[in-house]
Amino acid sequence: MHAVVLHTFGPAENLRYESVPDPEPGPGQVRVAVRAAGVHLIETTMRSGLTGGMTPPLPELPAIFGGEVAGRVDQVGPGVDPSWIGRDVVTARGRPGGYAELAVADVTSVHPITSGYETAVAMIVTGVTALQFLDVAELTPDDVVLVTSAAGGIGRLIVQYARGLGAKVVGAAGGPAKVAAVRDLGADLAVDYEQPGWEENVVKELGDHPVTALLDGVGGDKARAAFGLLADGGRYVTIGNASRQDFQPDPQTVKERGLTVTNALMLLLGEPNTRPQYEVRALAAAADGTLTPAVRTFPLSEAAAAHAALESRRTTGKVVLIP
Repeated sequence: MHAVVLHTFGPAENLRYESVPDPEPGPGQVRVAVRAAGVHLIETTMRSGLTGGMTPPLPELPAIFGGEVAGRVDQVGPGVDPSWIGRDVVTARGRPGGYAELAVADVTSVHPITSGYETAVAMIVTGVTALQFLDVAELTPDDVVLVTSAAGGIGRLIVQYARGLGAKVVGAAGGPAKVAAVRDLGADLAVDYEQPGWEENVVKELGDHPVTALLDGVGGDKARAAFGLLADGGRYVTIGNASRQDFQPDPQTVKERGLTVTNALMLLLGEPNTRPQYEVRALAAAADGTLTPAVRTFPLSEAAAAHAALESRRTTGKVVLIP
């Protein structure tokens, strides 16, 4: 089979499309003929060889990345019901191997799917994360919600959810194309946070309705600017640091203004047993049309280009490789 292999940590072009032996399913496993493989931002960090923070341990090389896979079961291992063969499934196995034409997964980790492969692979991690984020944020119809990276995979789903709830939504994204995408999602206000003074425009447009909830996955200067828009008593919920720049709200300011600051990622990592139920919820939300992920596809052979586009923030929605 063909797979994308990393032999040396470094830039995106170190990802090589080459022939490797077919994997065989072991006891309790199924083999999936991959139709869609999700690409996660953290994989670009690992590929670079960077460590620290929330980055998982680096893999031994050579390595095949990819923990999000959708496709059709073509073989089962010992102890697995043969009726799985021919079924369309998705899995977020938390192990490498998905950037390939074939991948193995524990049968206990796979979910049968009725939606398309690309939609399923977008929801199995990105959709799960968005739902977890939203549960922590506890949005209400009375909220004025500011979403950073609103054109990204998670951000788009949050905008959809908040609009469906009846909240007022401000979506911040970088560049005219992404701002247009956020506007098309139904955000009440879409702003370009690459433009100087964007915060003043938000204040002007919102008038007497200040931001009550900030949902941020960017960090850095953009998070700092967005944080300044929170009304007294508002809440700041963060789930990532896509900018790779740190931002920590001043504790004295938080106390004096009655703000709530929550690192959703840290909370969720402490509750791994809840993940399967979130996976079921996310797939159901996509199947019934409650949430619709956006997907940017690349051929599997162009995984290097996919990584480069993702880490330079030139994509909207979920990045997916197609064998």
